[in-house]
Amino acid sequence: MKTSEILCIGSVLWDVIGRAPNAMRLGADVPGRITRLPGGVALNIAMTLRRFGLVPALLSAVGVDAEGEELVARCDQMGLITQHIYRSDDLPTDVYMAIEGANGLIAAIADAHSLEAAGDKVLRALSDGRLGSIDAPYSGIIALDGNLTESLLSQIAISPLFAAADLRVAPASPGKAERLLPLLTHPRATLYVNLEEAVILTKEPYPDAASAAAGLIARGAARVLVTDGGNSCAEGMACAGVITATPPQVLVTRVTGAGDTFMAAHIVATRKAVSRQEALNRAITAAADYVSGDIGT
Repeated sequence: MKTSEILCIGSVLWDVIGRAPNAMRLGADVPGRITRLPGGVALNIAMTLRRFGLVPALLSAVGVDAEGEELVARCDQMGLITQHIYRSDDLPTDVYMAIEGANGLIAAIADAHSLEAAGDKVLRALSDGRLGSIDAPYSGIIALDGNLTESLLSQIAISPLFAAADLRVAPASPGKAERLLPLLTHPRATLYVNLEEAVILTKEPYPDAASAAAGLIARGAARVLVTDGGNSCAEGMACAGVITATPPQVLVTRVTGAGDTFMAAHIVATRKAVSRQEALNRAITAAADYVSGDIGT
């Protein structure tokens, strides 16, 4: 049995992505390509971590339907640890559907209802001794995504099962950003958000990532990373200030999963104990390579 080096908790589902080579507007009906790929925030992070040589374990909910069997098999083939995934007879495998044009993401719908319905069942391995327990909580890195319910994220924020972990937290989308509020001031949490999500969390407008990072730190965050598409991104740490970096200019061929790639690359860099600036630089380079299609999914 493989030993995990990091836990990825959250959505593990199928991404159905329609991409058109031209700019699109509301109501557009254009030719393009439709693909189905393993996805979800937790799985996207895990796949990137695996590509960098780590062995992640997935904690999520996946159905025992044909789609779920195929999805878990694909995860196994990629070398991800899947034995801790909650498999439900009653819940179908979740799906994310997005439309992308040359002008970016046009629209998306995330059907993560099965993950939400599973609730704390996805965390059983952290309490039953397989990965941790109340007396010996998991002490490694946990990548946590906002597809979990607000109630469950609130429990995690105060749970002794997570008291020793290095929490890396990301919203699944701007629409779910407010779910992270209970974790905003967690002393062991690093938040990865984009500029829009930072505005939603603080209810304050910010002109750029650096000011957003400073605003989140002022509200009690221990460490935050704020991205803003192709504009400068920022990392802020309590008592250590804010640093910035500018992504390289690339031809964007896809956007879904870019933030997850950024987060995973930053996690890998910090595990290697490089400087804050170097970790940020490596993360934006990995994200730029991803959106340009220079690396595979």
